Amino acid sequence: TKNRAQVIEQAAYTWFNRFTALRFMDAMGLTNPRVVSPADGATRPEILAEAMAGNLPDRARPEIAEYLNGTRPAHDGQAEAYRRLLIHACNEWHGQMPYMFERADMLDRAEDYTELLMPDDLLSPDSILARLRGVMTEDACQDVEIIGWLYQFYISEKKDQVFAGLKKNIKIIAENIPAATQLFTPHWIVRYLLENSLGRLWMLNRPQSNLVAQMDYHIAPEKPETDFLRVERPEDIRICDPACGSGHMLTYAFGLLYAIYEEEGYEATEIPALILTHNLTGIEIDDRAGALAAFALAMKAAAKLGRRRFLRMEAKPDIVVLQNVRFTHAELQDVGAVMGRDLFTNELRETMGQFEHAKNFGSLIVPKLRDPAEALRVVESRNFGSDLLIKEVKVRAMAVLRMAEALSPKYHVVVANPPYKKKADLNDDLQAFLEANFKDGKYDLYQAFILRNLDLVRHFGLVGMITMQGWMFAPRYEAIRSTLLSRANIRGMAQLGERAFDSIGGEVVTTTSFVLANVADPSFKGDFVRLTDGQDEAEKNNDLLHAARDERSPLRFRVSAEQFEKVPGDPLVYWAQENIRDLFTNHSPIAGAIVTREGLATGSNATFLREWHEVSLSNAGFAMANNEEAKSSHMRWFPYVKGGGSRRWYGNLEHFVNWFDDGVELRNFKDEKTGRVRSHNYNGDFGFRRGFTWSGISGNDFAIRLVPSGFMFDAKGPMGFIDQRDLEVPVEGFLNSRVASFLLRMLAPTLDFKLTHVLSLPFAAQSSTSLVQIVTDAVEMAKSDWDAYETSWDFTTLPLLSPENRAETLEATYVRLRAHWQGMIDEMQRLEEENNRTFIGGYGLQDELTPEVPLEEITLTCNPAYRYGGKATAEELAGRLLQDTVAEFLHYAVGCMFGRYSLDAPGLILASQGEGIEEYLARVPEPRFAPDRDNVIPVLDADWFADDIVTRTREFLRVTFGEAKFRENLAFIERTLGKDLRKWFTRDFFDYHVRRYKKRPIYWMFSSPKGSFNALIYMHRYRPDTVSVVLNQYLREFIHKLEVERARLEKLAADPTATQGQSTKAQKDIGAVIKQITELTEWERDVVYPMAQQRHSIDMDDGVKRNYPLFAGALKPITGLEVADD
Repeated sequence: TKNRAQVIEQAAYTWFNRFTALRFMDAMGLTNPRVVSPADGATRPEILAEAMAGNLPDRARPEIAEYLNGTRPAHDGQAEAYRRLLIHACNEWHGQMPYMFERADMLDRAEDYTELLMPDDLLSPDSILARLRGVMTEDACQDVEIIGWLYQFYISEKKDQVFAGLKKNIKIIAENIPAATQLFTPHWIVRYLLENSLGRLWMLNRPQSNLVAQMDYHIAPEKPETDFLRVERPEDIRICDPACGSGHMLTYAFGLLYAIYEEEGYEATEIPALILTHNLTGIEIDDRAGALAAFALAMKAAAKLGRRRFLRMEAKPDIVVLQNVRFTHAELQDVGAVMGRDLFTNELRETMGQFEHAKNFGSLIVPKLRDPAEALRVVESRNFGSDLLIKEVKVRAMAVLRMAEALSPKYHVVVANPPYKKKADLNDDLQAFLEANFKDGKYDLYQAFILRNLDLVRHFGLVGMITMQGWMFAPRYEAIRSTLLSRANIRGMAQLGERAFDSIGGEVVTTTSFVLANVADPSFKGDFVRLTDGQDEAEKNNDLLHAARDERSPLRFRVSAEQFEKVPGDPLVYWAQENIRDLFTNHSPIAGAIVTREGLATGSNATFLREWHEVSLSNAGFAMANNEEAKSSHMRWFPYVKGGGSRRWYGNLEHFVNWFDDGVELRNFKDEKTGRVRSHNYNGDFGFRRGFTWSGISGNDFAIRLVPSGFMFDAKGPMGFIDQRDLEVPVEGFLNSRVASFLLRMLAPTLDFKLTHVLSLPFAAQSSTSLVQIVTDAVEMAKSDWDAYETSWDFTTLPLLSPENRAETLEATYVRLRAHWQGMIDEMQRLEEENNRTFIGGYGLQDELTPEVPLEEITLTCNPAYRYGGKATAEELAGRLLQDTVAEFLHYAVGCMFGRYSLDAPGLILASQGEGIEEYLARVPEPRFAPDRDNVIPVLDADWFADDIVTRTREFLRVTFGEAKFRENLAFIERTLGKDLRKWFTRDFFDYHVRRYKKRPIYWMFSSPKGSFNALIYMHRYRPDTVSVVLNQYLREFIHKLEVERARLEKLAADPTATQGQSTKAQKDIGAVIKQITELTEWERDVVYPMAQQRHSIDMDDGVKRNYPLFAGALKPITGLEVADD
């Protein structure tokens, strides 16, 4: 039984298939008259125009004429007549193409909902047929490939629904597998695969064949092959696409086969039937796609035969659409009766049960029965007379045997673009099936298909496929690589990389196409073509064509399985020079010098991780030596390494993890539905140890950073540890060298640096006094740079205020600081190039690598080329650095206003929850610049209050750089910002702060709906009465001041001595002030006053994400605050 949605879906795809088929046949001239297309110069479909002229088709029903002449009542006689003409045409084509046109008659079978659900509007200019004709133009219909493109478009909405479900953890059920996994293969990739499998096979058997002249993508073997699959005649070649979709692979195979037959001297009128009868088999789980594949092959035959011969052709495309077939225990007994006791073996019994979930498992099913063709012959020959039940069982048994026969290992060539879908997305039954039957390829459907396809071909048979490229490199896929290299041989590969499918855009899939021979031949060198740099299909296609023609192309490489096996994990790094691969055999892996550990997965970063500045530092534990010390400290938060952007030597220390009481909460964090603990990898004895880390996934070269003791670490920030102190410098220098980056780009081309990749690196320790100095200086410089910004918890003071950079004016100080920074950049560049030179020489890679490091790769924050990247000019970069440095000065000034920092003491002063002016004065008894006493700083359009942010900033500038140069310094600041201080603070400051503190701000902005009132508070100094302070001492006071201002303006407007201009301006200002008063009065009444009454408490352990929304309506909204944490 089918539900309503299934009925509608079936009717929709049935008519989609029929309409596209009829339009294609109209364009090919196979229909006469045309069924869905008008004759030239007409508007109505030709079949309707002919009927209206009295020329009804043969065997057409009489009621068609009655609708047209009005003798049979109808709302729209022409429309009703056309519907019946369509049904008649479909029925007429049933005999030739039953898979596309199931016979049905709306008048005789009222229960046939497919006919009843034919679309209503078929004749108007906006009808589906009119739109279809607009897409399927005469030119577009020159190639049956258009059918596949249209079908991919048809299922795209369903595919989007399935993918949306995956984001909600809804697994892909069997009926949705086609929509989720079908992807139409571009023609040039199809040609590469078939010309290097079917084409290669034929050329091996007929070396003098002219077929090679039409195979632009064929790459001939380096040396003549003597061992290959022998083929006596074209009829012997068996080709299968086990996931054929709409038949694109098969239709191109048809064309190649036609050329082969033609060259062998066969009659042109016989060839299409021979191909369909002997050569091609398609297997599919989707009924819709299967019908289109069969239709596409039929059209290839029709194009060769013409209409009349095609109509006489009896051969049908061999497209096997797998169906779920289930037998009860009793029915299996009946199968035994059908087969006979001698033939009903255990293998046959098992085979009968293997197709219960055929729509789910598809071509991955491996029939237990060795010769289903013979069993099928026996069953077909049995006659059971009038026993209807046995006959029905016989029909189903034959269906199983036909499917099993199609899935038998009999093919010379298998080609496929199999489904790509990782195991975790699949339904439980399919996951279990992969686990049980494809252990080495269980991680993704396409990997299971690689192994299955090798089973479908004969010994020396060829398998051509396009798949995701992950299996080539990823450590977790080592098993399938090892299996393939030991069991089969890669005859050729075109690695496509990203952007090979323009139809799906961007970098959705990274793919490779390849041809395997089902024979172990470790010394055979396959032909590899590297197309990863191509930016779109056209560029990759062009590169492949050139490489196929030119064996000296720099994109072509010849590599054997033996050569791949030199590199640990067998990654298919075919482009690597032989001397590079030899490094892995000539040197011991670095695994002998370091220990690595994958980091913690919390199960919920939002629950257990914080940006370090969010929490109360009184509850944070630093420099813990081990778990025991951390536990006995009774602290909750501890420093946490978590990957981050590319940075060498030191830095990216931004997070805390909740590891209170040895992580008791995290260790017991369970999934509410399953009861399973969600977190794992708890660092063990490696937690809090000194070591180094790197970003697991990077968009840049590999880079390590030293991590002092006291840190836990994340899965995105794995760590390495060096037990031998004398190896620390050689290891750290090597891993931050060009050599390590070069080798890791080879081991991990996707820049996903796993532990296995790092541990596999060949390590030739270099040791010298100069190397010790290089590494030591580089680490110290990177740490100094990291700690020069507020985003480090070891920040002490602003570089602009350091005595060594101090000059008479702020501008002169910046010039001096900029020179100091440039010196750091130049020195780091020198150190890194010396480090590179050491290891390039030590590994003998002078011909492959140079020691130079581009400026943008010097990973210091003070380096604008690295900090901003992009293609900006040196002048633009310098301008951005200056502007940001001035903004940092102003931001630091705000920090001093709140008491977070002080001009008179280094580092953080007030950084724990609830601290206030008393704690500040205890640490800084006589400050030169006193912090705000009530933790509220107004940010308004004028200096309405004595502690207004602009007033206080001016005071800060006078204290830091003196009164004498105050105006010059202020002018420099405003010139750099491109606006005056007040505009910057009212318009830009908060956004700058939110951005800098990664949407977890510590300074919170109370802001009225239209921004008439703004005031900052410091989260760490928040107290339950803070909102009351904002309300009573600032908001109400400001409203009162506005009332006074309104009275002044009204008096001025009414003053008879005022000029006309003064009076007009006063009237205008009165209106603006009234709007402000109204806005603020309503905000006070509806939001701020009720909130002040509530006296909210906050818990800084909850972080900004949870605390900030407590003040919704009062605080300025932060876009993206609710986005899930990484």
